[in-house]
Amino acid sequence: MAKTNFQSIDEYIFACPPGSQAYLRQIRKLIHTLVPDAKEKISYQMAAFERNGRNLIHFAGWKKHISLYPVPAGSEAFERQIKPYVSDKGTVKFPLDEPLPLKLIEKIVKQHLAVNEKQKKEN
Repeated sequence: MAKTNFQSIDEYIFACPPGSQAYLRQIRKLIHTLVPDAKEKISYQMAAFERNGRNLIHFAGWKKHISLYPVPAGSEAFERQIKPYVSDKGTVKFPLDEPLPLKLIEKIVKQHLAVNEKQKKEN
């Protein structure tokens, strides 16, 4: 992916490796469903959503995996569920050779949403 000044998530997804594009579209659709008032943006040259003036979640496509950033904190049960997908760099990675775990991604988005709501109330 040579381009680094993306203007939209559509443009970003189109520039990603072909094998990751369908998964990126699924994640985008899921986020829109779960957080209809979130706004699309490009942040750190990757796809992102913001809500209440704060970044909610970033997602990126690579040759062998899809990544979500940052790794959200949660209950012990939640931590156990995401542990197999968490890399040492604070990234959740889902391999392209496995089905996309949409229920787990839904939980990740909801964790970020809870943090976003808490931050909104604190400000």
